[in-house]
Amino acid sequence: MRALMVTSVGVTCAAALTLPLAAPASSAPALSSASARPPSLTTEPRTDTSGTTDTTAPDGAEPRAAKSAAEPAGSTQSLPLAPLAVPSNRVAGAPTVQGLPQRDARPFSLVGVVWDDAEAELHGTVQVRTRATGTTRWSDWQDVETHNADHGADLGSAEREGRTVRGATAPLWVGDSDGVEVRVRPESPAAPESPGSQDRAATPVPLPEGMRLELVDPGEDPAPEPARGAPANRAAVPAVFADTPPTAALPEVLTAEIAAASAVNAEVAELGATVIPALTQAETVESVNLAPGAKPYIGPRPKIVTRKGWGADEKLRERNFGYTKSVKAAFVHHSATGNNYTCKQAPSVLRSIYRYHVKSSGWRDFGYNFAVDKCGNIYEGRAGGVTKAVLGAHTLGFNTNTMGIAVLGSYGSTNPPAAAVTAVSKLTAWKLGLFGANPKGKVTLVSGGSNKYRKGVKVKMNVISGHRDGFATECPGARLYKKLGTARTSSAKLQGR
Repeated sequence: MRALMVTSVGVTCAAALTLPLAAPASSAPALSSASARPPSLTTEPRTDTSGTTDTTAPDGAEPRAAKSAAEPAGSTQSLPLAPLAVPSNRVAGAPTVQGLPQRDARPFSLVGVVWDDAEAELHGTVQVRTRATGTTRWSDWQDVETHNADHGADLGSAEREGRTVRGATAPLWVGDSDGVEVRVRPESPAAPESPGSQDRAATPVPLPEGMRLELVDPGEDPAPEPARGAPANRAAVPAVFADTPPTAALPEVLTAEIAAASAVNAEVAELGATVIPALTQAETVESVNLAPGAKPYIGPRPKIVTRKGWGADEKLRERNFGYTKSVKAAFVHHSATGNNYTCKQAPSVLRSIYRYHVKSSGWRDFGYNFAVDKCGNIYEGRAGGVTKAVLGAHTLGFNTNTMGIAVLGSYGSTNPPAAAVTAVSKLTAWKLGLFGANPKGKVTLVSGGSNKYRKGVKVKMNVISGHRDGFATECPGARLYKKLGTARTSSAKLQGR
């Protein structure tokens, strides 16, 4: 039986993976926010399962999260797909194409398609085109990666069984947009090769039921960090005095959810910090409790942008944190969200993926433990503490005792930037070093069940592996996968090996 520790602020307990995780905590009343929208989309209020106030269009198209004073706003529009108009020259028996014709939408920056059954596969192609906000300019058709089942919580785990998890494509970053068109074409298998079969149409592969397009608005970037001083969870009462300079910063008020996600990093950063500062190797070794005489095979701690730093809405995730016993290996991924983002936009990409993982796909939190952008910036992913063995949902079958690192972008035919590969080396040298793992070594892991290794099989693999090493998938892309040898060597050198 695999062990899982589930904690909340001030409480720690050990439980099996079958233990249901606690429901999200309700947030304090939030302030509503308005933004421009097509006149055809009128809204009415509703409350979602996380306790935050949303507004939804009458056709079910537009959940809209209200803006909190402490966290950036964000929203998800969910548009049901339907059969597209049949052309007059359509071949009899050809599979039905589903999608949406061109239409206006509330502003969004990331798209994906989800469906009801998480076990169902989408055998076909998904393509979208979008219109840049405030223009008449439409993009070319873009492919959306359909094989995304290889990411996620392990089968039989509490996260998989205790939530309404949905099937989903990978999300695609499209930038600020207010118009969309989508088409989903099912595969058309060849007709049976038998006498007279050329006269019979092939049986179309059915598309999953309940397909809908998810349009994600990441909300605004976090405001610059103000002066601190107010205790967490205490309401601040703004006051204006005659001698108060207009530019004076008020003390920041942390919500309970933000304070909880920040408190688990107390050993490396102050409460409410947006960045965990880098340390030299000597400083890193000094900060680690080593056994007397032990050789410190650990790399210098890199700078890490915290969840608060990239603006994670902590009310979205499940309240508790999940842990495993150790971090024996690291799986490297690409996010498959495309490369059309700037490093300044990386926090928005992360907030969009986070919302897509939780609100659209039904996961308990952001799936990866860490993320790296094309400029080499490192970001805290799933909540629970950057130094701890946090249970992620990144490599189906191998989430236990591992960590997942997502390099933002798509690297099947594009070379990953050297800065991103270097960041993977730095991050693994430090984090694997905390748990005594050699980046150039091998490790034996027990499969939780995947399309490559059945449940219970012991698998020997590299301590730094690609997603495809544990699951039959193209992730992390052929070009990034080829760079993992470089990452292993550099990581081990940073550890002093």
